[in-house]
Amino acid sequence: MIKLFLRIEYGIAFAMLLFIYNQFDFSWWLFFILLFVPDLTMIGYAINTRIGAIIYNFGHSFNLPLLLLGVSLFFSNEFLLMLTIIWVAHILMDRCFGFGLKYEHSFNETHLQRL
Repeated sequence: MIKLFLRIEYGIAFAMLLFIYNQFDFSWWLFFILLFVPDLTMIGYAINTRIGAIIYNFGHSFNLPLLLLGVSLFFSNEFLLMLTIIWVAHILMDRCFGFGLKYEHSFNETHLQRL
C-alpha cells in the first residue's frame, strides 16, 4: 500500500511540475529532448555496479537539482530554472514508475522496492 501511495504522490508532483513548467512558457520540445538526459548516468555501470550505482544515484537524487534551483533563483537565471524543473521532473517520473535509487550490488534493486 505504501508503494502505491508513493507512486501516486510522485505522479502528482510530476504533474505539478509540468504545470509549473508550462506557466514559465518554457520550450516543450526542449523538455522532451532533455527529459531523459539524467539516464546517461547509467553509463557508470559499464565500469562496475558500485561505480554505476554511485554515478546513477548522483544524477537521480534531489540534492543536485535542488542546489541548482537555489543557484538559478539567486542569479535569476531562467535557463537554469528550466533545466532544474526538467531534472526534477525526470526523477519524479522515474519514481512514479517505481524506479528508485540503486544499491551497489544490483542495478535492478532500488530503495523503493524495500518499502
